[in-house]
Amino acid sequence: MTDPDVVVLRQTIHGSDGTELAAAIRERLPDRSVALARTPAEERELLETARIAVGLDVDEELLAAAENLELFACVFAGTGHLPREAFEDRGVALTNASGVHEPNIAEHVLGSMITHARQWTRAHRQQERREWRSYETTEVYGSTVAVVGLGAIGSAVVDRLEPFDADSLGVRYSPEKGGPTDEVYGFDEFHHAIADAEYVVLACPLTETTRGIVDTEAFRTMRSDAVLVNIARGPVVDTDALVSALRNSRIRGAALDVTDPEPLPEDHPLWGLGNVTITPHNAGHTPHYYERVADILAENVDRLDAGQELENRVV
Repeated sequence: MTDPDVVVLRQTIHGSDGTELAAAIRERLPDRSVALARTPAEERELLETARIAVGLDVDEELLAAAENLELFACVFAGTGHLPREAFEDRGVALTNASGVHEPNIAEHVLGSMITHARQWTRAHRQQERREWRSYETTEVYGSTVAVVGLGAIGSAVVDRLEPFDADSLGVRYSPEKGGPTDEVYGFDEFHHAIADAEYVVLACPLTETTRGIVDTEAFRTMRSDAVLVNIARGPVVDTDALVSALRNSRIRGAALDVTDPEPLPEDHPLWGLGNVTITPHNAGHTPHYYERVADILAENVDRLDAGQELENRVV
């Protein structure tokens, strides 16, 4: 087995395995040797000589044996599962895949908002019953939207709100940095940000600050015609408080791509609520995932060769 420039580790994301990622990388880096590891033994052997590795995970034992490794390109946006200190100790750069989900998750959010505004779920129920009966709807156009988390995904959501002439409010850890929204608040002003919003979009990471931030008090603050859209993490929302708010019309509805617990048990009360739309952590699905990962990697290979700062560098 020849020494590769890039080794693609074993992985499957959204039903696509490492073969597709390796092909996408070869297309973008035709002058580089790209190897695909198919077994644990091949991973170990290839990592011993590769300069760049791409994958979901790597343990400290494998990392210690990767004497020539300069860059580990994680195919996830989150890198909390990786041994970051070990990367730093060995002088190996670690990058993430931040940005790969921007188009698809932003579209999911806008679709969820429109679904609840135009009551598509009610339309589907009536269609199944062959029932021709008019009902009231609302508009996303001209609404006020609070986006909690202004990273790549939150910012992409704000960008796509522009044609809807919506007023946007953002919540982030460093409000002094500003952002793409009309107004930006810190998490200490979370309630102020959501008080007037017809849509509250959760696009923040799960941290000690955000865990359970949407609780009973938050639902009391939110408008009674507000819709909660969660594409962050389930535990950002207090599930019992959410069920109570939905049952008692404290808010108009919720679009949940993530839940707590997850997967959502078959007998959970959320399934039976007519003002809830639930998708199985599916907002991130896209057939273009590996293409976008390969785009980031190709750019970083050029930057690595030129001694420039890497895109999406974490360590």
